[in-house]
Amino acid sequence: RTVCADLALRVEDFADEETLDALGIGDRWGLSGLYHGRPMDEQSIWSSGDLPPVITLYRMPLLGEWRATGVELEDLVAHVVIHEVGHHFGLSDEEMAAIESQGG
Repeated sequence: RTVCADLALRVEDFADEETLDALGIGDRWGLSGLYHGRPMDEQSIWSSGDLPPVITLYRMPLLGEWRATGVELEDLVAHVVIHEVGHHFGLSDEEMAAIESQGG
């Protein structure tokens, strides 16, 4: 919790077109969460002017995935938040997938 104290959490219905285009995602239902900010391993006391890091959860894609998979909504949201916090710590998608495949 201490290292995430400055991390903000937002909820929006969908990602905007600019965000989807930047990520190469053509379907607005295809993005359930996103980390915006400088990962902790790239932060420095010499950096200034950065906005605080933010995790954005996209409500409609999360609800759609919940309905499609039957996974408990609380578990699904927790999974997405943990994934995005991983980006805050500087982990890539591939590193997080490897951790998950090991049962971590």
